[in-house]
Formats: sequence, structure tokens, C-alpha cells
Amino acid sequence: MFDLQSHYKALYSKTERECAFRGASRAEWEVWRSGFFPRLRSAMGLDKMESELAFFTPTAEKVGSADCETYTREQWLLQSEPGVAIPFYLLLPKELKGLRPLVLTPHGHNHPHIYVGIYTSDEEKAEVAEDRDIAVQSVNEGYITISPTVRGFGDTRTREDRERNHVSSCRTQFFHGLLVGRTPIGERGWDQSRLLDWALASLPVDKKRIAITGNSGGGTVSLFTGALDERIAVSVPSCYFCTFEGSIGSIYHCDCNYIPGIMRLCEMSDVAGLTAPRKLGIVAGVKDDIFPIEHVRTSFAKVKEVYGAAGVPGNCRLYEGEGGHRYYRAGVWPFVRKCFSA
Repeated sequence: MFDLQSHYKALYSKTERECAFRGASRAEWEVWRSGFFPRLRSAMGLDKMESELAFFTPTAEKVGSADCETYTREQWLLQSEPGVAIPFYLLLPKELKGLRPLVLTPHGHNHPHIYVGIYTSDEEKAEVAEDRDIAVQSVNEGYITISPTVRGFGDTRTREDRERNHVSSCRTQFFHGLLVGRTPIGERGWDQSRLLDWALASLPVDKKRIAITGNSGGGTVSLFTGALDERIAVSVPSCYFCTFEGSIGSIYHCDCNYIPGIMRLCEMSDVAGLTAPRKLGIVAGVKDDIFPIEHVRTSFAKVKEVYGAAGVPGNCRLYEGEGGHRYYRAGVWPFVRKCFSA
């Protein structure tokens, strides 16, 4: 009897990844990177956004502030394109002297306030307890921290999803964006880069010490944005990095994870490889049942090959947490600290 999953598994194995890394030398890595980089941007719809929005200058407006003892939590709105206001929290250490590192902390499939340690229910309190107050962790490390609403969540959901408090509008964003050649991953990466534009122009940021980290869907944003925005020195995606085939290609996942034709172009290890020679810290849970650890390890071995060819084998690292699908602060901040002090 015909089995749909088996059919796609066979199709995956027959489909050539046009931009898969197959080199071994630095020269081969440079040729591969220069060819793959624009192809990935195009697949995500970023080339279209860049050309269509070349005339537009993003602006930001402060809309609130709160004293949080050791830091200040401000609320802002960024106009990342005409008609698109992206809310974000700006967390500033109280003792802010000189240039400071900047960390972007895009969230996953949860409400945006979780990352700044705000919870409104016992369920959200449990999420915070699993190290998901990522922006608070970051500012307590002494870093300027931007915790944005990922497009399709919070105030950027559809009216219907806001009224029924559905956590996201990812499905609407994915399918409606397809009609004009966009993807959620592309739009969300665009927003991170525009936030970075604003931060570098408006805040005392050390431009050589910029990091991005998030969990699950925030890991998706972190991996792709870190690969394509070369101003980001350190990328630490948590509980996302895997293989496409072993995760979103075989296990149920949100629509926002998909880029049309991505497996004709590459595997996830190739996306991660674009981060080289910059620092990449992969964080995974050994009991994560939607991004299985065996596929994480297989994929990371390929990333090591890319970094080896680039001449920086020590610039990527895999941390395995003992639990499931969650954030692991122990696998993040010591790595970021070390990278920022190098």
C-alpha cells in the first residue's frame, strides 16, 4: 500500500542538494559560499524585500519603560517596512558605560513577554522556569539586549488570532507570503537585521561583539539570521539545528519552518556553514523529540567539515543538554562570554 511518508523519504534521497558543501580546501569553501549565499537569500525572499524596500528607512519609537532593579526594560516599536510595526523590548544594564556587546533574542512559539521574564499564567511561569527568560539572562551578563516580537506573534498576529489569544499567525503569514514570494523565515530575518541597523545607529554597541540566540522557533531565526547577516559575530541557536529531513521533513512542525524548495538547494548544515568563519554554538536537548539528537549530531559533523575547510575548526561547537526541547543557559552564556573576550 502507498505510504506518503515513505514516498517523501525516497524523494528526499533522490533529490540533489544543488548547493551542498562538497569541498575540503579554503579556496573551495570561498567559491561555495559566494555561490550559495545569494541563492539562499533568494529562496527566503530576502532579495525581493531588499529591492522593494531600498527606499525605506526604518524608524523606532519608545512607548514605555520599567525599572527592573539591575536593568531598565524599555518598550519600543520599530517600523521595519511601511505599515509593519515590530514591538521590541530593549533591556539596558544600569551601569552602562562605554561600548557594550549587543544580543538579539528572538523568541519561539510562545508569547513575546516570556523572554523578558513576564508571565501571566502558571503555564507561562513553567516556560520561564525552563530558562526561557533569555533576554533577562543576557542583560544580567551585562549586555545590551533586544528582545523583539517575532513577526506573526504578539501584536503582529491577525486580529482574529489576537482576539482568541492564539499564540501565532504563522499559517496566515506563510501562505499569504508565498503569494508574493516571501517566507516567514525571510521576513523575520529582515526584522532582526533592521533592528540591528537601528541599534548600531542609536545605542552604544560594540559592533565587533554582537550575538543572536533564541530557542526553537527563535533558534530558527537565530540560525538563518546569523548565517546571512555578517555583522553578527556569535550565533547560538537552541533546539532547532538538525537536518531538514530528520526534523521538518518527517515530524509535524509549524508552517513557518518551511522554505519552498529548500531541500533542492541545501541541508541545514549548509545554512549553518554560511556562518563560518564567525562563531557558532549549537545547543540541543538529547531528549528533544522534534529535533532528534541523532540527526543533530549527523548535521553538526557536516558543519565541522565546512569550518575545517574555512580554516577555523574551533569556531563551532555543539552543546548537548540532558533534557528535551527547551533552552539551556549553561550551553549559551559561557560560550558567548568566551567569544566576546577573544
